[in-house]
Amino acid sequence: MSGLNRSLNLLRGVLRHQIIHKANISAKPAKHVLSAGEQVFVMMTMFVTILGPSGWVLAHLEDYKKRPGGAE
Repeated sequence: MSGLNRSLNLLRGVLRHQIIHKANISAKPAKHVLSAGEQVFVMMTMFVTILGPSGWVLAHLEDYKKRPGGAE
């Protein structure tokens, strides 16, 4: 039991002396407000960029299974 107490005392000592810095967070309005058209364009670009390749692979999954030299 004394080993457990010693361990807990060491842990308390380490935690007591940690310095935690306060974050400087400030909320300001955007410098350039995006219009609805710009937002739609960006969202569609991200959608196509991220989901396009995975959709292509899933659509052609059967072709990849039948490919010569593939794992059978």
